[in-house]
Amino acid sequence: MKSLETLTLETDRDGICTLTLNRPEKHNALNALMISELRTAAADIQADEAIRVVILTGAGKSFCAGGDLGWMQEQAEKDRAGKIAESSQLALMLHDLDALRKPLIGRVQGPAYGGGVGMMAVCDIVVADKQVRLGLTETRLGLIPATIGPYVVRRMGEGAARQVFMNGSLFSAERAQHLGLVSIICSEETLDQAVADEARNFLACAPGAVADAKALCQTLARSMTDDPLEYTAEQLADRWETEEAQSGIRAFFSRTKPAWTVD
Repeated sequence: MKSLETLTLETDRDGICTLTLNRPEKHNALNALMISELRTAAADIQADEAIRVVILTGAGKSFCAGGDLGWMQEQAEKDRAGKIAESSQLALMLHDLDALRKPLIGRVQGPAYGGGVGMMAVCDIVVADKQVRLGLTETRLGLIPATIGPYVVRRMGEGAARQVFMNGSLFSAERAQHLGLVSIICSEETLDQAVADEARNFLACAPGAVADAKALCQTLARSMTDDPLEYTAEQLADRWETEEAQSGIRAFFSRTKPAWTVD
């Protein structure tokens, strides 16, 4: 297990990596150091071919309470350039998590506010304890959920996001699922098993194909190609030509398990 000051990073023998926000005494609130360490962790995860799926969670009773009050006070005292530089680091951290080529599963317990909701929004799957309380509470402080906005709006859609973006109200796991933020709701007692089940689903899939499928989804959803028909045809042809695909097809017809399968 790799321990940083605000995070822990642990990968098991099957390639399931758990990235834990580790400031439980502060409800895992984000500060400059945690943001920096999350960027470092994302780079390490991206470079580690042994990692096949990532679980993002928080230590203790909270997932993430948003911005640390001390850190926010420091931002208030900076000049405009300093404020922009610091908020840019938060934006880049969310971008780094969003751009991971590995599946990212959010394991959410307790409260998640502001930046915590932003991190949920960049996860591919979010499994939440039914007791969670979520909120975009920035407007209560005279602020706006700007840096996390692109990811939250993309995840929820504009109509859903407008229901919770402005009023600072807290909402439940059930409401979050309706808004598109939460994928699966379970009890506190079954949370770990539900997350493990979702993670292990990926271990039956070819890692390169999973990464390419994630990239395909992002490209199509974000209008990053002028001709989706041509793009998708080329992407499928490229994937057919990979050793992974050829190996997987051979295994299917020979009724054997592909090399990447983990029981």
